[in-house]
Amino acid sequence: MTSTSDLARGEHPTPAHNAPVCVAALYQFAPFADHAALRAPLAALCEEEGIRGTLLLAHEGINGTIAGTRSGIERVIAHIRALPGCADLDVKFSGAREMPFLRMKVRLKNEIVTMGEPGTDPLATVGTYVAPEDWNDLISDPDTILIDTRNDYEVAIGTFKGAIDPETASFREFPGWFREQRAKLLGEGKDAPKVAMFCTGGIRCEKSTAFLKQEGVEDVYHLKGGILKYLETVAPENSLWEGECFVFDNRVSVGHGLLQGDYTLCHACRLPLNAEDRASPLFEEGVACPHCHDERTDEQRERYRERQRQQLLARARGEEHVGAAPPVRSEDTDTPDGA
Repeated sequence: MTSTSDLARGEHPTPAHNAPVCVAALYQFAPFADHAALRAPLAALCEEEGIRGTLLLAHEGINGTIAGTRSGIERVIAHIRALPGCADLDVKFSGAREMPFLRMKVRLKNEIVTMGEPGTDPLATVGTYVAPEDWNDLISDPDTILIDTRNDYEVAIGTFKGAIDPETASFREFPGWFREQRAKLLGEGKDAPKVAMFCTGGIRCEKSTAFLKQEGVEDVYHLKGGILKYLETVAPENSLWEGECFVFDNRVSVGHGLLQGDYTLCHACRLPLNAEDRASPLFEEGVACPHCHDERTDEQRERYRERQRQQLLARARGEEHVGAAPPVRSEDTDTPDGA
């Protein structure tokens, strides 16, 4: 991972980091005594530096994805690292060809990633971190059960070979899924298998491994830095990753080297679309796609067409039409923008 000091020293990052816009995905579990008091200074600094994206603040810490100039991102990261308990802030840097967010939001939340399980505290107990360079050995072990903790629309465009897909629509569903599947996954004997889990940037696995430990599962591991760190670190020829990785901004997906992928987002249902989806007769830019065409009424599609026309007119004038852009999904399902 390229650190902010690396950027300041002019080190040579990956091609994605040489893109015009610097993107930083970050999180830190920290016991904030008054998280609401942190909001205004952080929002003011982001505004001053022209930073866009979403940051979530809760009593348990901070989570989000932001984008802007390298110098602006450096200042914001330095500010966050000065907050109580955030000196070791986990940050994954990547790049974008153009600004992937429309605005900046700093929001107060009950959880920085919503699981809805009281008592689950990654600061108290968490699974064993596994570095990306050691991940292949762990998940290739036949005694390891590999679980993708992300949502169904994320898994659909890429995952690790052999991973179990819980087919959840939101992270809130993960605890119920695990409790229902526990006996099938782990068996009833003393020789329980190792459980390895992964997610986009690592934050959901902080919660999911803490949850499994809370449920009495001891041999639990998770990918440090998440898929993003793996795709940045592991060479394609050595990779066990298949497909692309969904990200929570308007880039939609990234591949190895964190280069922007080939997926776009449907403006109507917000699901990722590949080339085959876009070639379908059910696809209409800004209006519908094969996933949602039959779920929309004629009245809804006409509203979407008008929105698309306004967007194209604004683009022709060199303006930004905020209302025309599709809302971006989030790792925290209560928020519409990337976190």
